[in-house]
Amino acid sequence: MIESRIPSAPTTLYARFMKRLCDLVVASLALVVALPLMVVTGLAVLVVLGPPILYREERAGMGGVPIQIAKFRSMTQAADASGQPLPDAARLGVFGRVLRRTSLDELPQLFSVVRGDMSLIGPRPLPMRYVPRYNPRQASRLLVRPGLTGWAQVHGRNAVAWPERLEFDARYVEMLGQPGAVLTDLWIASLTAFQMVAQAITGRGIAAPGTATMQEFAP
Repeated sequence: MIESRIPSAPTTLYARFMKRLCDLVVASLALVVALPLMVVTGLAVLVVLGPPILYREERAGMGGVPIQIAKFRSMTQAADASGQPLPDAARLGVFGRVLRRTSLDELPQLFSVVRGDMSLIGPRPLPMRYVPRYNPRQASRLLVRPGLTGWAQVHGRNAVAWPERLEFDARYVEMLGQPGAVLTDLWIASLTAFQMVAQAITGRGIAAPGTATMQEFAP
């Protein structure tokens, strides 16, 4: 059921201060541990797909402020005769699907967490062009930093229709403003770990039904 109440910005001590400190500490440690894997992944992208190694895109951060996110590139740069990129399904090969199923393509976003553009837990950063399309409740997702994973991701990720997915984001903003929000984040992190294993095996949730990646959001 989709609600109509508009959440307000979370003001708890955890939401305002402790969450950012946890992000900085955990993401910094994760970068140290993951650095060798990132080097190997980057070299694999270079060998299989060629340069550039990273795919960069402008997304909406907290407050709707534009941020730059980076992923390991998972698609070829194949284009048609007019120079337009081919559809995602035609550019996403076996190698790219493996990157996405294992979430290795998302590792560079740990730098965005350390920088403060993102959080470990929060609504996923979406394209800037979506911002004017949100209704007021959906726009509440912009009251917090976008995250590597979030309440919508552990409820189906891209397999969930847009209205439900954005509703999960709004509910997360509400939960972040309640006592015990740290337990909510820990629960999401735990579910994400299990989901990543299942996702790597089944591929479920990586793409929207009938597409190779994610459907365009259109209210």
